[in-house]
Amino acid sequence: MQDTLWWRSVNLLMTLLTLAMTFSFAAVLADESSTSDASAHVLLAEIALQRNEYLTATTEYRKAAEKSDSVELARKATRMGFSYGFNEEALLAARRWQKLDKDSDEARAFLGQLYFRIGELRNSRRQFERLIKAGPEDPGTRLLSLVSYLSEEGEPERADELVRSLAKPYKDSAKAHYAVAVMALRAGDSTHAKQRATRASELDPDFTRSKLLLARALMFEGDADGAIEYLAHLIGDSPHPDPDARMELALMYMLSGRDDDALSQVNQVLLEQPNRLDGLRLMAIINFRLERLDAAWQDFQDLLASGQYRMDALFYLGRIADFREQYERAVRLFREVRYGSNALFAQRRASWIMARELDDVDGAFAMLDEFAEAAPDNAVDVVTLRAQLLASLGRYEEALALYEKAVEYRPDDESMVLGRSDLLVRIGRVDDAIVEYRKALKRWPDSALTLNALGYTLADRTDRYVEAEQLIQKALKIDPENPAIIDSLGWVLYKLGKLEAGLVQLNIAYEQFNDHEVAAHIVEVLAELGRTDEALGMLESAEQETPDSKLLKDVRARYFDQNP
Repeated sequence: MQDTLWWRSVNLLMTLLTLAMTFSFAAVLADESSTSDASAHVLLAEIALQRNEYLTATTEYRKAAEKSDSVELARKATRMGFSYGFNEEALLAARRWQKLDKDSDEARAFLGQLYFRIGELRNSRRQFERLIKAGPEDPGTRLLSLVSYLSEEGEPERADELVRSLAKPYKDSAKAHYAVAVMALRAGDSTHAKQRATRASELDPDFTRSKLLLARALMFEGDADGAIEYLAHLIGDSPHPDPDARMELALMYMLSGRDDDALSQVNQVLLEQPNRLDGLRLMAIINFRLERLDAAWQDFQDLLASGQYRMDALFYLGRIADFREQYERAVRLFREVRYGSNALFAQRRASWIMARELDDVDGAFAMLDEFAEAAPDNAVDVVTLRAQLLASLGRYEEALALYEKAVEYRPDDESMVLGRSDLLVRIGRVDDAIVEYRKALKRWPDSALTLNALGYTLADRTDRYVEAEQLIQKALKIDPENPAIIDSLGWVLYKLGKLEAGLVQLNIAYEQFNDHEVAAHIVEVLAELGRTDEALGMLESAEQETPDSKLLKDVRARYFDQNP
């Protein structure tokens, strides 16, 4: 029974554990009919949830669990808090759950995850140690399952520390060493990753995955040719080449821009294993990258029919339909992408198509509400999607109210804090925005995003150019290849009267990022330099790419429309 519980908890870790979650308030109330206090909190939670007040709903559900002896209620309270990302509330509920059911591996798995999220690695390790030790199979297998979850949490350095600690007792397990190698590479420590992958290969020479990870480490270090050569030798030296090695080589070719070579490897895999669906998926993606849209469409249709990689298939089919301006079809496909790494992009794009191309604003917001209800792990992000859509429609005050709510839900999320401040700039509350940017800079003093946001705003909306340049230069040291920061540098140099130097930076930014805002900046600098023909040529080219750009319209009105 313990093994069954373990794998159920691992399944939660690896498959968006609350994706299909529904909160049956009626059932809970029935269970709690004798506990009026708990029932009252459940009712308050239901009301809050209907109003999309996720934090209130989570808190009330947790309070209900504390006043009840129901394991199921504590479990649901934990899952709700976990899904919406209210980790402190979820942790309180999980502790209650474990107190009521001390032998629950599922409760222990949640506790381990929640302690990890809030940075209490010692407590997290204690929970996961118990889970890893349970059962007869190689603990390395369980550790690998844990790595799959931790990789999705966005804290690779923290996860690396935790996995190294958990793996210490298993020095003779190839899978344990491989698990450490995977996490070390994701944390950027390629040297340690190679050491652990090598040790895994020594312990189990037939464990191909450890050899493939060595190639990834070489690629990570910038040695693409070395990675490709290593895999090519691995394949060539074997009388029966491992199809997984061919798939890995195909990925290396893709990362190196050699899509045709990648496709050749995938075709070989499919020739040997025609039912290999990860091969079909990769072939479809390569065809999409090569703009062979008819072939990609058929590949993704076949993948969709298989029932595997469904979210990937729907997403790319939606992108193809969108590219072909088949907007109704694109919306139908995008709206079905409910989980996975592409879900938020798909829902955002679908809502924008509905509102801007199909003139169905109410339908767009209803679709986002449906997504939030179906995928509560994305519900807080949907608040931001709604705010962005409202802002694009010029409904700024409504958008700002939603940004305030998003920041309340995720006060430690830099992107949400900056999103709210950016909106303040857009609605003309520049002084308020600068105050908020400065607060953000105190919290994230080494963030290139925040440094650039404040620096650009000072350069674009005030005359504090010297301070702006200092902030932007600091951001550029942290992230020297970021075209947005390079654009900011060019813009502040222009504002400082260094037109030629500014133009150089703006052109560098535009080469990396063909964006209408950068183009507008270049047009203005060229016009100020008296290079009118070049400025007009750049403007007309940019207008073809982004005909509705307000920035381009503004620069045309200021420099060209006023001339006879």
